[in-house]
Amino acid sequence: MATKTRYPNLDEGASAPQLSAQPAPESEVSLLDLLIVLVERKRVILLVTGAFAFLSIVVSLILPVSYTATAVLLPPPQNSSLASTLMSQLGGGLGSVAALAGGGFSLKNPNDMYVAMLHSRTVEDEMVDNFHLQAEYHKRYLSDARKRLEHNCTIDGDGKDGLIRISIQDHDPKRAAELTNGYVEAFHDLTKNLAITEASQRRRFFGDELQQTKDNLAQAEEALKQTQQTTGLLQLDSQARALIETAAGLRAQITAREVQLDAMKTYATGENSQVVEIQQALDSLRAQLAKLGGSEEDPNSLIVPKGMVPEAGLEYVRKVRDVKYYETMFELLARQYELAKLDEAKEGSLIQIVDPAIPPDRRSFPKRSLIVIGCTMAGFFIGVLIALSMASIARMKADPESNARLALLKSTLRSRNHPVA
Repeated sequence: MATKTRYPNLDEGASAPQLSAQPAPESEVSLLDLLIVLVERKRVILLVTGAFAFLSIVVSLILPVSYTATAVLLPPPQNSSLASTLMSQLGGGLGSVAALAGGGFSLKNPNDMYVAMLHSRTVEDEMVDNFHLQAEYHKRYLSDARKRLEHNCTIDGDGKDGLIRISIQDHDPKRAAELTNGYVEAFHDLTKNLAITEASQRRRFFGDELQQTKDNLAQAEEALKQTQQTTGLLQLDSQARALIETAAGLRAQITAREVQLDAMKTYATGENSQVVEIQQALDSLRAQLAKLGGSEEDPNSLIVPKGMVPEAGLEYVRKVRDVKYYETMFELLARQYELAKLDEAKEGSLIQIVDPAIPPDRRSFPKRSLIVIGCTMAGFFIGVLIALSMASIARMKADPESNARLALLKSTLRSRNHPVA
């Protein structure tokens, strides 16, 4: 007896549902299908890949060859100042000034300053002029030649080893080395008249002050000589001489502290503890000078009690006081100048050459193997895309509905390309 299939929720008169005869929806394209498509159109892939490989070989052979020469430089170390040790022998104020000037005011990366100087217009102009780069680069203007030089030159000072590397690219290996070494020489020419390091800045500052004080001392001695010849006075009593020497020494120390304060203000603010200490010492010296009856602003103020020196010898007293003042001032500045020179000599050469540039034995451009490999891989992927596109178009043509849409697309494009008059 045949069993009757029961369908729940259906009335007795309702018919059974019909099984769908539609095929299941197409599943996603599998990797095997892709491989079949690629194998069927392997000739297209090989042709495109071979064409890219051939063109890359031709282009790599046509590209101009360049060589890169590199020089390695060692900047001066950032060490503590020798003056911080020796200046302490001169007294409290001078030792603290030297300690402040000797450290604590360096750049985060000291190489940045030297890299910026190597990129300076002065160095680049000297390079363009020395090696006739305007004619070689076929540039009409000097600024264009500098830009071309900057394009061919790479200066790197960010390495962890603290060294600076200068690399210049040129079509001739020998000339590339000459340009790189010439760049270092141009930088040395720039730094000959520049006070870059802390010690060289102090040496230059105190050197100028020392020369000015030396000239003033010579004038004071000549004025004293003239006064001696006029008044006939050759020696003062001991009390007057002691007062004169004390006041002259105080004035010299005041001037020395002022010079030190000006030097410190070039790299320290007014709120710095060392600056405040020097300012307090300066105020104390001024107070002592005022007690003696002298004046910092008026060098000719009377510093000897009235009546101690005859009126005829008052001018002589003033000239002796000036000589003592400039002698003390000259001695203080000379010590600081010599200490700055010792610091500068301790630092050694501003920039030392670790590795001078030599003619490279291998070209740096073009990288022919990389060009060929890269272009061949790009050609392979493009060939795969072309093969997949061809397979997709063929599949669409096989489908009547898709083929009709393609025909409609073609007719639409033709109508737009040929508008009706």
